[in-house]
Amino acid sequence: MRSEVSHDEAFKKLLEVFFKEFIELFFPQLMSLLDFGHARFLMQELLVDIVGEQSRSLDLLLETKSADSSAFVLVHLEPQSYRDPQFHERMFIYYSRLFERHRTQHKLIIPIAIFTADEGSEEPDKLVSIAGDHEILRFHFFKIELRRLSWRRFVDSANPVAAALLAKMGYNKKEKREMRLHYLRMLLKLRNQLDEARLQLVMSVGDLYFKPDKAEDRQLLDLLAEEFGEEEAELLELMPAWKRWGYEEGLEEGLQQGMEKGVEKGLMLGKADMVQKLLNKGFQEDDIADMLDIPLSEVDEMAKISRPSENK
Repeated sequence: MRSEVSHDEAFKKLLEVFFKEFIELFFPQLMSLLDFGHARFLMQELLVDIVGEQSRSLDLLLETKSADSSAFVLVHLEPQSYRDPQFHERMFIYYSRLFERHRTQHKLIIPIAIFTADEGSEEPDKLVSIAGDHEILRFHFFKIELRRLSWRRFVDSANPVAAALLAKMGYNKKEKREMRLHYLRMLLKLRNQLDEARLQLVMSVGDLYFKPDKAEDRQLLDLLAEEFGEEEAELLELMPAWKRWGYEEGLEEGLQQGMEKGVEKGLMLGKADMVQKLLNKGFQEDDIADMLDIPLSEVDEMAKISRPSENK
């Protein structure tokens, strides 16, 4: 259950922080329509789900303005991680409820579904009602099905959303190692355009979809060190999965050989800095624990750690 909660919360946070980049990557036709300078996320709305016979809260509801006027626009983002034959009906119900409530204040309501399930047939994105030769209703929402996208299309992208979601795109077992190497390359390049908190968010989402292999990742680390000419400790700090499966053994070997004696302490301080920056960005401690996959008590301890120079 924790992994599902961690995935949902990290994915929603990705959309909140990188909304413009998400639209630019998957729905470029909307870029000229929206004024991203006025975008703000609204409180979750509780809507009655007639299909499911229960009340549900919308996952993400964003308010912005039209780029060519001062009119307000609503964008409803609905991630869907499992197959639901009635999902397209539910999207219409959500849209109709939003239209009922907001039609006087908002010029336009844009519904977007993001399908993240690994399996299943193509998801419907329309609801049509016809009486004889008369079309009563045609509801057609925007959608993206990650598993139907080829990961190779995105490896040269500088878009952080592309890196975060690369492992949810379509690939086979033979491509897995190559895809992971490209993902790590993308992270190293993103260091130059993102602050640490945003980079950590990208990694926290992307890392949810990888099952790290210690031997294979050791090889990937060596390849990246040759390609980018980086110190091993700096590369490790960008790879949360490697830290989780116990890369401390490799660090200890390095210490025994007289290399990077301060790596372990440096990584601890680096993690503490990351926690503090995430807190400063408005992340809650339980969200940080989910994203970094560490105990809440460790987040609390890391939040208290400061560098020696700061204590003088």
